[in-house]
Amino acid sequence: MKRKPAGERTGHVRWTVCGLLFAATTINYIDRQVLGILAPHLQKVLGWSEVEYGGIVTAFQAAYAVGLALFGRLIDRYGTRIGYAAAIVLWSVAAMAHAAARGVVGFGLARFSLGLGESGNFPSAIKAVAEWFPRRERALATGIFNAGSNIGAVIAAAVVPWITIRFGWPAAFLLTGALGFIWVIFWLASYHTPEDKKNLTPAELAHIHSDPPEPAPDKIPWIRLLGHRQTWAIVIGKFLTDPIWWFYLYWLPKFLNAKFGLSLTGLGLPLIVVYLITDVGSVGGGWLSSALIRRGWTVNRSRKIVMLACALSVLPILTASRASHLWGAVLLIGLATAAHQAWSANIFTFASDMFPKQAVGSVTGLGGTAGAAGGMLFSASAGFILERTGSYWPLFAIAATAYLVALGIIQILAPRLKPVAWR
Repeated sequence: MKRKPAGERTGHVRWTVCGLLFAATTINYIDRQVLGILAPHLQKVLGWSEVEYGGIVTAFQAAYAVGLALFGRLIDRYGTRIGYAAAIVLWSVAAMAHAAARGVVGFGLARFSLGLGESGNFPSAIKAVAEWFPRRERALATGIFNAGSNIGAVIAAAVVPWITIRFGWPAAFLLTGALGFIWVIFWLASYHTPEDKKNLTPAELAHIHSDPPEPAPDKIPWIRLLGHRQTWAIVIGKFLTDPIWWFYLYWLPKFLNAKFGLSLTGLGLPLIVVYLITDVGSVGGGWLSSALIRRGWTVNRSRKIVMLACALSVLPILTASRASHLWGAVLLIGLATAAHQAWSANIFTFASDMFPKQAVGSVTGLGGTAGAAGGMLFSASAGFILERTGSYWPLFAIAATAYLVALGIIQILAPRLKPVAWR
């Protein structure tokens, strides 16, 4: 195990990289969230049914599912620097293309293209964390960059209604979609692997590589990854819990509109409060498991104790659809979304906890594909459930129980979170 030279400070370049990942994830979720915020408005203007809206959301998730597996593999093959830049250019163009859509088919095509591009974000970011951080810091780094998803949602909730009222809904897609091109300039100018980074101190490089060596073949085919129970722990865990986050993103504005009559201008503050609470979970969940590891807990115990606490914290969401006051519902939803992001900060690290760096992008992509596939099923079902019953209670009931079920299956498939033995 490499140690930093005596008397030399570790340095902070790796946290600058984390800042770039945070910014990209923020932009990712600004672009993703615009449709959800505008959904009640667009439904009235363009006349969508619940089922048609569910179909538009499903188009995004179908592309996201395919793209995650493909991008994960491409990033492992061609590198994080080029792969990430290509992904954000693609999704920025797609985000702006929404402005030209007028019907269900047009929005479906735009969402499909957006999903394909946005699928590159998390495999790229997780791989960058694996390249730049030792194992004991990865959950914290993941929690920090993943907090960008909540900041992106907050920014979207704050600016999208204002842009729409002042300039019209097409402008909301155009202005937010353009942000990604600015990020690409900074990314290509500054991102390199630690070995190629000129201003990295020897002490920080030693710190980054302080974990034991990871013996593994240069190329790890998917079929080998699918032969490991640890891969399936990630795949099934994501399949069961990622759809809940999709539900909050795309149906929360509609729920608040239907339950409490909030208009486009009234949605901003409740959504901002929900996602600010969520940020506490995103950073706190990653910080807590990393802190427990530093105190001598095993990776397995620290990750799973935090995830159990998250699963239990989600249970009160079951009563959200029956809440009589707006802010009571907002606090219940905020607790659930914070717990989800704390859960995500830990399950995201499973790939780098158990697999070598050569396979992190691929494993993350497979897990994300499963999560998006689950999201497709959930979104399509949500549209039919709401069309037929008008009730959100069945959807909140699924959200309340999914995490405990997922954690039980993870424990069966991966009772010890330790590096996979490669033969």
